[in-house]
Amino acid sequence: MNTRLLAPLQTWQKPLRHRAFRVCACCAPENAPRNRARRNFLAGGFAALGLGRAAAWAQAAAAKRIDVHHHFVPPTQGEAKMRHGAPPPKWSPQASLDDMDKAGVETAVLSVVEPGVWFGDIEEGRKLARESNEYAAKLRQDFPGRFGSFAALPLPDTEGSLREIEYALDVLKADGIGLFTSYQGKYLGDADFVPVFEELNRRKAVVYTHPTQPACCTNMIKGLQTGTIEYATDTTRTIASLLFGTGGTAFRATDVRFIWSHSGGTLPFLIGRFVRQQKVDKDPRMPDGPLPIVQKYYYEIAQGNLPGQFAALLKIVPVSQLMFGSDYPYRDGTEAVDGLDAYPFSAAERTSINRETALKLLPRLAG
Repeated sequence: MNTRLLAPLQTWQKPLRHRAFRVCACCAPENAPRNRARRNFLAGGFAALGLGRAAAWAQAAAAKRIDVHHHFVPPTQGEAKMRHGAPPPKWSPQASLDDMDKAGVETAVLSVVEPGVWFGDIEEGRKLARESNEYAAKLRQDFPGRFGSFAALPLPDTEGSLREIEYALDVLKADGIGLFTSYQGKYLGDADFVPVFEELNRRKAVVYTHPTQPACCTNMIKGLQTGTIEYATDTTRTIASLLFGTGGTAFRATDVRFIWSHSGGTLPFLIGRFVRQQKVDKDPRMPDGPLPIVQKYYYEIAQGNLPGQFAALLKIVPVSQLMFGSDYPYRDGTEAVDGLDAYPFSAAERTSINRETALKLLPRLAG
C-alpha cells in the first residue's frame, strides 16, 4: 500500500481524529443484571407508548442504516481536481462520521466525487484510481464497521480498469465498483466498455453508478446549474444505453448488480418511452420489453425521496430494490431520512430500505 496515503490530509480537509473503540462499562459482564432490567424497562416503555416489539425493533434497525451513496475525497484525487480547476468539496473522515451519526447511519460505502479519477491522461488515471482505492481501504481499517468502499476505475482506459478491478476486489476487498454514467461522451452501454463489463459480470460484481456532467448538455439554461436537470437525466441515458446501446450490455452483464443513483433519475417518468421504443423497433433479446430488466436493478434514494418520486419509482420496482443513500457531502444524511420518514412505508419496508437490501448485496458489511 502506498505510504504516501498515510500522510496528513490536505489543507481543505479537517483534521483526522481517531476514535477509540472499547467496551463501555454498562456492557461489562458484571453489569448483566442491570442490563436485563434496563431492557425490560425499555420494552415496557415501548409497549406503554403503543409501539410494541416490532416497532421498537424497527426503530433500532433505523439507527443502523447503510448509506450506499456517500462520497469521499482521497488526498490525491483532491489534489488532481485542484490542478484541473475543479476544487473538491470540503470533506474529512470525521465530517463523514459526524453526518452519519446524525442520520443514524452505521456504515457508509464510499465512492469518489465526480468526475472520478479520469482527467484525460492514462498514467494519471491509473495512479489516482490505485491511490484512491488504497485510501478507502485504509479508512475501512482505521474505522472498523463504519466504512465500506466502491472502488474507482480509470475508465475509459480499459486495460487499466481491468487491472484495477482485480486489485481492488481481490487484494483490497472492496465491496464493489463505482462508475460514472459516461466517460468522454460514451455511456456505459457503449461497445468500448464491453470487456470491463464482461469481467464484472464474471465476478457478479456490485456496480454503483453516479451521474456526471454530460458532454452533450451544458449551460443550456442561463443561471441554472447543470446538475439540476442533467444529472438525473444522465442516469436515465446510461440505463438506456445498456438496453439499446451498441454493447448490448444489459444482455451481456446479466449477473452485474447495478445500483442507480437518485431513485433512478428520470427513469420512472420515461419508462413508457422505453417500452414504446421496444414496440417500434423490436429487439428479440427483450421479448417482454425493458420493464423486467430495470425491475432487477437497485435504486438508492438520495435526492429522490419526495413523495412523488417514491410513488413513481414504486410503480415500476418493488420496495426490495430500494436502498438508503445520502449524497454526502453535497447533501446532509438527515435529508434522506426525513424523506423516507414522510412516506407511508411500513416498518418492515423501512428496514428493508435502510439496511436489509444493502446487506443482501454487500454481506461483508454485516461485520
